[in-house]
Amino acid sequence: MMGNRVAQNIVNIRKRVEIAARKSGRSFEDIKVLGVTKNVSTENILMAMDEKILDFAENKVQEFLRKYDIFSRSCNWHFIGRLQTNKVKYIIDKVDLIHSVDRLDLLDEISKRASFLGKSMNILVQVNISGEATKSGLAERDLFEFLKEASAYPNVKIKGLMTMAPYYNKPEEARWIFREMFQLSIDLKAKKKDNISMDFLSMGMSNDFEVAIEEGANIVRLGSAIFK
Repeated sequence: MMGNRVAQNIVNIRKRVEIAARKSGRSFEDIKVLGVTKNVSTENILMAMDEKILDFAENKVQEFLRKYDIFSRSCNWHFIGRLQTNKVKYIIDKVDLIHSVDRLDLLDEISKRASFLGKSMNILVQVNISGEATKSGLAERDLFEFLKEASAYPNVKIKGLMTMAPYYNKPEEARWIFREMFQLSIDLKAKKKDNISMDFLSMGMSNDFEVAIEEGANIVRLGSAIFK
């Protein structure tokens, strides 16, 4: 049965996360596991909730809104996909963290919409550390200048960085990407700029999350590892 499979998947993931976290001097409690709900039924999301997965992520606004409106049970939603400025208004009051900010026009819209609501929005800046053409995100060389401008936006709190590694048959091949991202976060933390903290490093997916955790990730985004 799918319910049993989701439950067993989560048991296995917790063991794997714990082992990887120990290798970097941390524990399971230091790592936030996001259940990525792309193409996942509401029934399976509820099964994950039953197993105490309470943070979920979507990458399409329309799909996020459909699922958000269904659930009455308490959980935290993250947005991880490329976000168009004209869609910000639909999610700004519903998500806890936007992972995929890489443009000043998007940051400006988030700040304006958050201001209307009298709130601050937590965001992560997406970095394309691998330089892969199919990936969104800022080039590493542009990150510091972007953050310099971004730090001045009111009603937005920059809480860390996010990246997507290319898919490798051997997860070990992605280690250099995660290592460079962690070093970037350390460098930024040392600069101590206003409105910028490096609380979160969102990196690692179902195929490579253990390597990401070993290299410093504290948010991992898992879809198939949980739901298949």
